[in-house]
Amino acid sequence: MIKQYKLAEIAVQDILNRDIREEKDVEAVVDEIIGRVRAEGDKALLEYEARFDKVQLESLQVSEAEIAAAMDSLDAEFIATLEQACDNISRFHSQQVPKNFVLTQEGGIVLGQKYTAVERAGLYVPGGTASYPSSVLMNVVPARLAGVREIVITTPPNAEGQVAAPILAAAKVAGVNRIFKVGGAQAIAALAYGTESVPKVDKIVGPGNIFVATAKRKVFGLVDIDMIAGPSEILVLADGTCNPAYVAADMLSQAEHDKLATAVLITTSQQLADAVSMELERQLALLPREEIARCSIETNGKIILAESMEKAVEAANIIAPEHLEVCVDEPFALLDAIQNAGSIFLGKNVPEALGDYWAGPNHTLPTSGTARFSSPLSVDDFVKKSSFIYYPKPALAKVAGRIEDFAEREGLQAHARSVAIRFAEEERQ
Repeated sequence: MIKQYKLAEIAVQDILNRDIREEKDVEAVVDEIIGRVRAEGDKALLEYEARFDKVQLESLQVSEAEIAAAMDSLDAEFIATLEQACDNISRFHSQQVPKNFVLTQEGGIVLGQKYTAVERAGLYVPGGTASYPSSVLMNVVPARLAGVREIVITTPPNAEGQVAAPILAAAKVAGVNRIFKVGGAQAIAALAYGTESVPKVDKIVGPGNIFVATAKRKVFGLVDIDMIAGPSEILVLADGTCNPAYVAADMLSQAEHDKLATAVLITTSQQLADAVSMELERQLALLPREEIARCSIETNGKIILAESMEKAVEAANIIAPEHLEVCVDEPFALLDAIQNAGSIFLGKNVPEALGDYWAGPNHTLPTSGTARFSSPLSVDDFVKKSSFIYYPKPALAKVAGRIEDFAEREGLQAHARSVAIRFAEEERQ
């Protein structure tokens, strides 16, 4: 049974489960894997696939024939769904494409900023018994729009050495260049350092287990990464007019992810709180992943009574949840007050799953309270900014004395001289 609390009686910052501590042996295991992949390349990858995924591979790269077979094995309706979802994601993310700018000033001065896409991006896609084609679309589309030249995927194969057909189909629809059958920390190491088969990338994105997350943290600096993701989380703000069955279903949509996931309802209505509690029990019994969802709900789930919706929003801003549902009649009236959330779902008919698969905004979101300072995956994650400066010599002459003085006050004589030397010859004439 889910626990109930009053908002005034609970530490708001502790409402969601933010326990992402590493397991005791993870760090040492990941260090060993990274070291071996660096030193041995494909040989290490093939051995790790045999050990961890129980498969003997002849080749790490997915062939064009395998991709074609995957497309043929899926029904046309699902392919159409992938294509439409890809279009929706593209339409939204196309608004994020940055624009270069140039400022011209008196005296011929030109200042500006230019954006350049990273050369190569690597996407990790969980695999094996799972299949997440939605993650392929959400990660590949913004990279493509940014202008990334090459996008590669690493994903663990099943026991037959195959990658799930929906993943291959999504990769084909989204425009992935190459796909490799390798999972876990070894995949992250391969993307960071490169092997005979897997190219070294500039940025690694995508979700994964604790070994993947630890490996991403360890290679950060050599390459860029998107984020270190914690357990999935949803916070629902609801008033007494909500359908309790809808609220319970939305909470369970995250609880079924992981036993560590957190689903929380903050409501102003005791009646709704009690009804949602009953609905959770009823719907849990219907889920194929009941064991996972029940553990999540009973261990980390909460229903919290707030004095007002304003107080509920204040709590949400402190919590900074990954997913925030605002289930009230006038959700736009609260939008400006919401400061910290990965993605905001407005209204009573906007389930979180709509964002996961279809609407267009990215579903790779900041977790563990990092929505206080970070953002969903976007086109921005795949571009770099470079500023540029042009001064004609007369323009430099006008400010040379000030620059020299500034440099000398910092004790950096060579800085000052780099300006002065350009006019020394003129002074001697």
